[in-house]
Amino acid sequence: MQEASEKFYTIGEVARLTGLAPHVLRYWESEFAMLRPQKDAAGRRRYTEKDLHLVREIQYLLHVERYTIEGARRVLERRKNAFSEMRGQLLALRAFLQALQEHLATQTYEEPAKGNPDQD
Repeated sequence: MQEASEKFYTIGEVARLTGLAPHVLRYWESEFAMLRPQKDAAGRRRYTEKDLHLVREIQYLLHVERYTIEGARRVLERRKNAFSEMRGQLLALRAFLQALQEHLATQTYEEPAKGNPDQD
């Protein structure tokens, strides 16, 4: 089965979708290191869905929550760090569960002793 190709947006499309001017998007690229749309051979920006989501997050932080650019940058960085930490914890949990599964697979099943059915 072939994966669907990724959707890209031009800066004009992102501007229309978000209500932001293209110069604002270019400025945000200089202020937020994590906002780096790809560029095609002609140098035109190609925003992904992930980029579009990030633009909307930045827009929310700046325009609704009223953060400064520096404040919004810190919020996004904290979220990124929290995500990385949680990912590490989930990977460790997965490794533990796999080891437990392997251990249980090597155990033999023993029938419970016959006797009083009320005993557990």
